[in-house]
Amino acid sequence: MASVTNPRYANGALRRRHRARLAAMGGPCGICKGRLGPIRYDEPSDAAHPLSFVVDEIKPVSRWRQFGYASARAAAEDWSNLQPAHWICNAQKGDRTGAFSQKSIQTLFVRDGDW
Repeated sequence: MASVTNPRYANGALRRRHRARLAAMGGPCGICKGRLGPIRYDEPSDAAHPLSFVVDEIKPVSRWRQFGYASARAAAEDWSNLQPAHWICNAQKGDRTGAFSQKSIQTLFVRDGDW
């Protein structure tokens, strides 16, 4: 029942539609701006596939009050608060806002190839 308490999945149907819409748009990573290469939309989203697609909340859901949302769920469901991202970029970003600096991008090592 953990998914019920997670605001990202409280409205699973809407979250799936947002995820499908972002994937269909096929945009670059909103965090690194494509510096690590294209997002691999066809791969599973996990640590074994660091360039795979995840949905990133631009303004972290965990800090919803700071950004003026009525609830964590409102932050998670706001289309304007979502962007496509690489799994590794999203993991590095954590609950911070903004893009990586050029220096932090250069320190990331991502092995490219067959997983």
